Amino acid sequence: MQIIPAIDIIEGKCVRLSKGDYSQKKVYNERPLEVAKRFEDAGLERLHLVDLDGAKAGEVKNWKVLEQIAGKTSLKIDFSGGISSDKSVEIAFNSGATYAAIGSIAVKNELLLMQWVARYGADKFILGADVLDEKIQVKGWTEATDIHIIDFISNYSKKGIQQFFCTDISRDGLLQGSALDLYKKVLSEISNIQLIASGGVSSLKDLEDLKAAGCYGAIVGKAIYEGKINIADLKSDF
Repeated sequence: MQIIPAIDIIEGKCVRLSKGDYSQKKVYNERPLEVAKRFEDAGLERLHLVDLDGAKAGEVKNWKVLEQIAGKTSLKIDFSGGISSDKSVEIAFNSGATYAAIGSIAVKNELLLMQWVARYGADKFILGADVLDEKIQVKGWTEATDIHIIDFISNYSKKGIQQFFCTDISRDGLLQGSALDLYKKVLSEISNIQLIASGGVSSLKDLEDLKAAGCYGAIVGKAIYEGKINIADLKSDF
């Protein structure tokens, strides 16, 4: 299982939210590059970089942070937040993103997403399934839908997308454990996908459980910043 540390960006600073609430943010470092280099030095190979300003605005805002980290580390970067147009997806890739992580557009404009897939390749995209009560949420978790996570992932897996990361918003940033039952449910109903768990990871035991459940990867954020998990204990392949 791949371990993917997360850096969430607001106004160019490394922050974390609780339950996706922009009013409940904590700044951990004003220089995200320092944080990224720390992950790289620990032997981790991948990074989940979230432009929270972009997610809220519906257009990429913190592309300079992406460009800086991509230019000064060898990390493979999943970039998400505000990728909503031909221009913004081009900015993401030109700024050094290895993968474009797509959420809202996958829900609101399937035709546009599939045009991007045709242009760049399905392997360049990861779809974000942010859920509350198993229903997809979009626009930086500020807008609810009636789309069930199983239907969402199943639809796109049939169209060639392999990687999906799933965040249970009710657990994100709370350090109360991951949505293990939800991931087991998804994996039991949909085969041949690479499911990346996100949200709530608070210990190495959580990571061991996710690996045992068959998750392809796990995104770890607040547990690292709060000292619940030591970076030295993590490896790129857990």
